[in-house]
Amino acid sequence: SVYKYRHQCFICHITMYDLNGKVVLITGGASGIGLSSAKEILRAGAQGVTIADINEANGKTAEKELAKLFGPNRVIFLKIDVTKQDEFEEAFDKTLKKWKTIDILINNAATINDKQWESQIALNINAMVRGNLLGLQYMGKDRGSKGGIILNVASIFGLQSGYTFPIFSATKHFTIGLTRSLGTPYHFDRTGVRIATICPGYTSTPLADYVRQTDAPFLSSDLWQLYVKSDKDIPKQP
Repeated sequence: SVYKYRHQCFICHITMYDLNGKVVLITGGASGIGLSSAKEILRAGAQGVTIADINEANGKTAEKELAKLFGPNRVIFLKIDVTKQDEFEEAFDKTLKKWKTIDILINNAATINDKQWESQIALNINAMVRGNLLGLQYMGKDRGSKGGIILNVASIFGLQSGYTFPIFSATKHFTIGLTRSLGTPYHFDRTGVRIATICPGYTSTPLADYVRQTDAPFLSSDLWQLYVKSDKDIPKQP
């Protein structure tokens, strides 16, 4: 399934699931959409949340904030580079060690930087594939687990052309294509893992602010406003 949402509606969609007692692993969870999702998931009654993020300072701050709000035994932070197979696996292993199960994986880690397109592809595509394969490996019924949910965070620019940052847009088109392919009944019947894509519109996050200031200096003010508003033209997907 593919869902087009603004930020708050995206959070609402996550909390539509019965999260009571669930264990959730969020990549890129130390700030922005990932951190907001962690808060709402814990507020909805999740047993525990693992925040996997490469930014150690933000991660420790997020862990402290969430522990203060929801209790110290309901959140852990792991400094993880999801572009590295062994580190990504470590996030799953340590989550299982802490809570004995994983119910939901949110593949949220991403970057917007067409100037460094190779590292962008490594994170937005290669790590996305890795996350889905690991999610199926650790949660799949065919692997002795109980099934679960994988939510892949794409972008509104996975549903339309992103001429201001075409390579980023292409990586998000890939995320949607991967989800639609892995989310078919053929795979679900075997694994018991439901896979969906969320396509947020413009969201005020540290990453978006960074892009506005440094990654796309060629964007005029008018063009940036067009980018911010353009998601209104994309219908919600079934």
